[in-house]
Amino acid sequence: MAKVLRKYWVPQVDATSLPRRDQHGCHYEAYVPDPLSGREFSFFAKEAADIADAEREVAQLNERARVLADTEALARLLLRAESVASSRIEGLEVGPRRLLRADAAEMLGEDPRDVTATEVLGNIQAMTFVLETMKKRKKITVEMLVEAHRLLLASSPIAEHGGRIREAQNWIGGSNYNPCSAQFVPPPPGMVKKLLSDLCEFSNEDSLPAVAQAAIAHAQFETIHPFADGNGRVGRSLIHMIFRRRKLTTVVSPPVSLVLATLSKDYVRGLTATRYIGSSRSKEATHGINLWVGIFAGACRRAVADAGAFEEKIADLQQDWRQRLGAVRANSALELLIAKLPGSPIVTANTAAKLIGRSDEAANQAISRLTEAKILAPMRVGQQRNRVFEARDVITAFTALERRLASPVGNTKIGRAVRAVPYRQTR
Repeated sequence: MAKVLRKYWVPQVDATSLPRRDQHGCHYEAYVPDPLSGREFSFFAKEAADIADAEREVAQLNERARVLADTEALARLLLRAESVASSRIEGLEVGPRRLLRADAAEMLGEDPRDVTATEVLGNIQAMTFVLETMKKRKKITVEMLVEAHRLLLASSPIAEHGGRIREAQNWIGGSNYNPCSAQFVPPPPGMVKKLLSDLCEFSNEDSLPAVAQAAIAHAQFETIHPFADGNGRVGRSLIHMIFRRRKLTTVVSPPVSLVLATLSKDYVRGLTATRYIGSSRSKEATHGINLWVGIFAGACRRAVADAGAFEEKIADLQQDWRQRLGAVRANSALELLIAKLPGSPIVTANTAAKLIGRSDEAANQAISRLTEAKILAPMRVGQQRNRVFEARDVITAFTALERRLASPVGNTKIGRAVRAVPYRQTR
């Protein structure tokens, strides 16, 4: 049974240096959720239909992606969008161009000198790790979550906390110094490892639809809050681990976090609703799980719809590029680079050569053609002037996707963005 443990917070030894309101001890309640493994869940008719619709649409997005020539590019872009959005939920604001410049600087062996962008790049690395790992493994493990967390924080100011399950009580909201006024207090540290093991066991079951399983697992992860920081981003990567393990997303990961960032109030309300007290068969527990799963399924459907629109935009861009270039020989370095650019919109001759598997000379010639056609433009990254090139049309499309997903109605010209978004690109 889910319960709360009444605990007492002992003030720090040097508490006199803290604000007066934080110098005293207090009673607080830490929430301990029910285990998930082997548990039965029941869904109302509406939520069951929402789950089925979401599952079908995510699968269809991946079926379409299998026949695209630029599948890898689309998958890379949407993975990047998902990683950016997951970071944005936790307040790491960075636009596509700024992020790509930092990525290019690292690629060239230079210091990006952009702490926020570097931290978001860590989220992309962590997401890439979990998806690549799920191609090789059939089970999600605690060790995988810990490694994802290490990668996530590796380039952040708090890297020393990366890859370490917490050994102290944490909390959400209220004071930075104690849980006395916290909005939510997760389980005590001594219970975390056992709860994480149960969560992984549940994540490896096949009794529920993948969308429902991912929703419930994510909510449980956020409730356990097993790390000192970065819980939200690792918890959102768990969604995609489950999708990939269940083979719902074999190619493309829909940017669910972009939608959840837009529906932030519903997101928090849904997670909170899963934190019932008492029996998992109670009316409160059933209604809470259904509320959250319904919100999550809706976010998946919206993510698929906007990913599909983005896919069409990228295809249109590539068609426009070919028209501007004139004759493009099949399987040439130029044709191969056109296919790869959406997933890697900032390139050097060396990285372009690696992308297309051709010589530096062939890549240089392709870059020259693309630059003459104003598809690529030289940019400066650190001291590397005129050696780095960006596909501005792709960055503009990527920005438009973020803006579209930030509006509840899918269009910031009709319904304003409800969260911070990058500015539209202007030439």
